[in-house]
Amino acid sequence: MLKAQARQSLGAGPVGLILLDDGVEVESTIAHHLGFGFGDLVLVCAAEMDVPVDLAPNVHRADYDVTRDDALPTVINTVIKALPGQWVYYCYNAEYLFYPFCENRSVGEMLTFMTEERRDTVMTHLVDLYPQDLAGHPGGVDRQNAHFDRSGYYTLAREDATGHAIERQIDLYGGLRWRFEEHIGSKRQQLNRVSFFRAVPGLEMLVDRSFNIAEFNTFACPWHNNLTAAIGSFRTAKALRRNPGSRHVIDTFHCPQSERFNWQSQQLLDLGLMEPGQWF
Repeated sequence: MLKAQARQSLGAGPVGLILLDDGVEVESTIAHHLGFGFGDLVLVCAAEMDVPVDLAPNVHRADYDVTRDDALPTVINTVIKALPGQWVYYCYNAEYLFYPFCENRSVGEMLTFMTEERRDTVMTHLVDLYPQDLAGHPGGVDRQNAHFDRSGYYTLAREDATGHAIERQIDLYGGLRWRFEEHIGSKRQQLNRVSFFRAVPGLEMLVDRSFNIAEFNTFACPWHNNLTAAIGSFRTAKALRRNPGSRHVIDTFHCPQSERFNWQSQQLLDLGLMEPGQWF
């Protein structure tokens, strides 16, 4: 997966993992994340998948089929062991990171701030993106005229095995996953993801995509709210269009709360889909 020579070539800056489960919008995903100043990006994909050949020097490839069962925990746990102490970020192709003030502040600056906040994670909210016109974009992806739901989100406290709420852990719901929940498994309906984490000794991602260290699953520290990020994601729209059971019953994703996505962090901040915490 992450070969020895690739590990040795990774720099000191934050490492971004882009898991490629198909060939949709691979180049735009790479370009979007390169603009934030990641030290290195690692493309994780099946050995037979074609990727752009003119990659930047800090973009690497690791062969692994991310469509396998429990592929994500396998990849993440391998990286945790390979990059101790490093900040790591992960997403999939056709997903696009946003964090407060990302237009003029690097991802390294954001993570330095979170380190000063004594945080080892950044909670990220997924924002389902979709085309306004499915007839013209039957694959569920249209970056030029992407839309998303401006409202209709809600949170529930995460509960332990005894039914008691876990401190500072929540599950977020909304977007396409909520509106078309009958076509999406319950375990995949949540919109919260710990996309940034520090690879500390003993850390492990579990099969439900949470971490074995409870604090890594919290959205904020005990004393005040922390910065959160967002990921604009076409993955749900792609899946709903790929699945025959949903493809033939959904003729539009557009709804009264749809809003055009302007690819700016301020839009997400204004709608409360991420927040700056104490970072100004």
